[in-house]
Amino acid sequence: MSLVETDWLEKNIDSVKVIDCSWHMPQTKRRGLEEYKNQHIPNSIFFDLDANSKKGIDLPHMLVGQIDWGQIISEMGIKNEDEIVIYDNSDVISSCRCWFNFIYFGHNPKLVHVLNGGLKKWVKENRKVTNDVVNIERSNYKSFEKNELVKNKEQIDINIDEQYFKVIDARSKERFEGKVPEPRKGLRSGKIKNSYCIPFNLCLNEDKTFKSKADLKLIFKTCLKNINEKNIVFSCGSGVTACVLALAYSLINDKYHPCIYDGSWAEYGLV
Repeated sequence: MSLVETDWLEKNIDSVKVIDCSWHMPQTKRRGLEEYKNQHIPNSIFFDLDANSKKGIDLPHMLVGQIDWGQIISEMGIKNEDEIVIYDNSDVISSCRCWFNFIYFGHNPKLVHVLNGGLKKWVKENRKVTNDVVNIERSNYKSFEKNELVKNKEQIDINIDEQYFKVIDARSKERFEGKVPEPRKGLRSGKIKNSYCIPFNLCLNEDKTFKSKADLKLIFKTCLKNINEKNIVFSCGSGVTACVLALAYSLINDKYHPCIYDGSWAEYGLV
């Protein structure tokens, strides 16, 4: 149950931990934290995707270390046994990146959900919002890393010839095919050799809810002969929308454990 609906969250809001992980592309000039302070789902805690990523490197959104993750989540007052619902108010469905992070660091995947349609759907349905900030009591969260859920550049390079796994890119076709410049400076245009492309937006309806399982199966069949394949690695520009594809694929293949190339094109495309 990677996805939950707004009705479900409204009924269970007092028994789950709710996280707002709204993150926006820099060119939008939007700030997720400022929007959260103005309006959010009751009881929700803000997760800052930029602040809670690895420091001291030029690559965006890279996973922090195990100890750092434990401290971050402890400061949010979340416990290992908590059921979590993550939402966003972003066009790039950034909640999926937070969903992946929790799974990578050992939280029970059955307890980590993304709110289908996010804050936009919640507000459109006239459900309660607030600007009250939750009083957080620090927890003692314990994490461990599932290293098999992340690939690095060396593994990606080896795989080009060996083909241990398939790489599917979530960027637009134009970026994947090198027809337009990358939005991030210092990156060449193009793709990882032998990779495939499914733009993440193809998996979403106009209201940013995920498409039906039947539609998703047709979408993934453009790259995969067998949608029960497990050796699939998702990539994108900076590791955010790769997680949208990972969640979408998990909806039609319940045996799949989400796996991404964390550096994505931000690393691979460096000039």
